[in-house]
Amino acid sequence: MTTFEYDVVIVGAGTAGCYAGATLSDAGYDVVIVERKDAEEAGHIACGDALKGADNFPESIPKSDIADAFTNTEVDHGQFEIPQEDAVLDIPVPGELAVIDRWEYGRLVIDGAERAGVEFHYDTVVQDVMQDDDGRVRGVKAKHKGDPRTYEATITLDGAGALSLLQDKADFEDATFDTNVRYSQFASAYREVIEVDEPVEWSDALVFKPTKRSAGYLWYFPRTPTEINVGLGFQMNEEPMKLVKDLREDISQRPELKNATVKDKLGAALPTRRPYDSAVAPGYMAIGDSAAHVNPISGGGIAGAAYAGQYAGEQAIQAIEEGDVSESSLWRYNERVMDHYGGRYAALDIYNIFSTAYDLDDLLALLAAMPAEKLSDALYSGSANVSLKLKLQVLYKSIGHWGTLKNLYDTKNLADRLLDHYETYPSSPDGFESWRRERDHIMDDIYAETGAEPKY
Repeated sequence: MTTFEYDVVIVGAGTAGCYAGATLSDAGYDVVIVERKDAEEAGHIACGDALKGADNFPESIPKSDIADAFTNTEVDHGQFEIPQEDAVLDIPVPGELAVIDRWEYGRLVIDGAERAGVEFHYDTVVQDVMQDDDGRVRGVKAKHKGDPRTYEATITLDGAGALSLLQDKADFEDATFDTNVRYSQFASAYREVIEVDEPVEWSDALVFKPTKRSAGYLWYFPRTPTEINVGLGFQMNEEPMKLVKDLREDISQRPELKNATVKDKLGAALPTRRPYDSAVAPGYMAIGDSAAHVNPISGGGIAGAAYAGQYAGEQAIQAIEEGDVSESSLWRYNERVMDHYGGRYAALDIYNIFSTAYDLDDLLALLAAMPAEKLSDALYSGSANVSLKLKLQVLYKSIGHWGTLKNLYDTKNLADRLLDHYETYPSSPDGFESWRRERDHIMDDIYAETGAEPKY
């Protein structure tokens, strides 16, 4: 067996892992990223390729280093197709938006981490976590082409992605780390990159369409006017969809995609839930998809993962310098995530919960009646203010769905209440249980209002 020793071991060469590694290496620490794929496939990840917040990335791997992966910076709005209502919602998207070549982007963030001094061990599959009797994580066990390896480290960062194996192997019984995780909180997705003969008219838009059930949606994101990322996903607690068949059927109904050539295909799981209540344990932090740092409505997680990586890297530096890797010492990482986007994503997840309690046609009719700019506000901020005039307009357009509309309005007020509660996220583990109890009371009210089955 081969043994390695590092200040920090990071599992997964994705966005969060690379930004964490670059942050630590820039500060002079010995860091290794352990990646199960080979050097050629590393960074090849199933993704919609749409990037919200394209103008803002941590400086450890600055935007200038990854800009070559930005293939379409002309996109500035979304189009949500509602065939049942013969409507297309044109939804503005605030801030800078881009569509990227995800494989090229993955290669560039790896290059950036390597320039900062991070080591990469490819073809290395993590199989277990090393943990003391007191619960402190001290590294991982892995195999490299059949050769057993151990990676001993002061801090372990889990960037292994959705439904991380590390969290199955570690014992978090005495930690604050969120173990309230189940398949119903994740989606299964499949995407293809296709090439078409003529530029599509909507090359400046992200196109969405509901699937045959409310549990998912299809997407059409133009990397270029003729290269389109197409895909769909569904919640894992629903009856499985025939992803490839359903996608092919929808593509075949679009004349502009006639004779499309498939260039790449890939599937993955992604979190569609609130961020973990706590993503720390002694000697351990989860980052990116491993801690559900993803917008639960859109599935977007690249920018959030980059910042989670930076925050975890900076907190690891402080903990190592102070010689204290306890939960209390790592807690500031949780605070920064919750302050940046954690509360907003938790509020957005309430609308996912709301959708599970209503008929798809009812929801789509209501959606078609909504002001597009307010849908945009809600999608990206977790809340939206609606004037009396707009309320009256929505009432007129949603005749026949007023019961659902009232429930949505009441749910919005509860989502706002939840968002306010996340602003009181505790500054140490000492206040964590009381904060979580109050949050759970709010969730009980949400389930009672919507009639939805509890998600957590």
